[in-house]
Amino acid sequence: MSDKARLGKGLGAIFGENVSDVLEQIQQGTMEGFQGSRQNIPCDEVRPNPYQPRKQFDQDKLQELADSIAQHGVFTPILVRSTPLGYELIAGERRLRACVMANKSTIEAIVLDFNDEQMMEISLIENIQRENLNIMEEAMAYQMMIDRLHLTQEALANKVGKSREHIANILRLNRLPHVIQTMILNQELSMGHARPLITLSSEAEMIALAKRIVKEQLSVRAVEALVKQPVVKPKKPKVETHVYDRVISALEDKFQTTVKVNDSSITISYKGWDDLNRLLDLLEVNED
Repeated sequence: MSDKARLGKGLGAIFGENVSDVLEQIQQGTMEGFQGSRQNIPCDEVRPNPYQPRKQFDQDKLQELADSIAQHGVFTPILVRSTPLGYELIAGERRLRACVMANKSTIEAIVLDFNDEQMMEISLIENIQRENLNIMEEAMAYQMMIDRLHLTQEALANKVGKSREHIANILRLNRLPHVIQTMILNQELSMGHARPLITLSSEAEMIALAKRIVKEQLSVRAVEALVKQPVVKPKKPKVETHVYDRVISALEDKFQTTVKVNDSSITISYKGWDDLNRLLDLLEVNED
């Protein structure tokens, strides 16, 4: 069967749940139907995979790999596809980065004919199976696949070999404010810390608690306890009805002016002689 015929079936039909094993066979040149052209290509002509879910790479591990490559070379070729703009990486970004760090000008590669959907799937699955993604990277990758491939959570779960419940729980992280997502990417917050944050009613509450978690190094259990605490709303000051309110209201209606009443006096305000005479007439105390 030709490469295009097999690839047209989609990765799920070809690879099943053993994508990592199949990638290994392709890179070793032993996978039937996937013997792409094997060649050395310039490192600077390989563009990153646009669907790479990994946002951060451990620099210490990259340096270890670069040191190994400087001494022994690259044992396993990277996978690329050819485009009008040059080569585009399918799998093997750590090896490519390490080669650049080791000042290698070329890298051995296998050129395959993959479409965008297959590149997206293989990038996600390779990273999940071969080297665990940060939980936030995984959430972003799942959302990208759902949006671009129009998948249901159930279909996505089948593609990546996870339960639908796992997919649903991870996807909820995408609802967190960007500042908290960055904290998770930077490994300041764990999935255990993030899960209770999602239940809060406002972004302001989420961010405030996330910053407190980092500052005070709170445990997951402590965060869960804080979130479960009932929200105590500040009591509104009780407005007491003044004992003379009804009297004041009645007098102000009658005299059409401001009236003050206390325990020992009544004060009726007036403006000018005409207003005073008006009040005197109302009180029937004006002289004839």
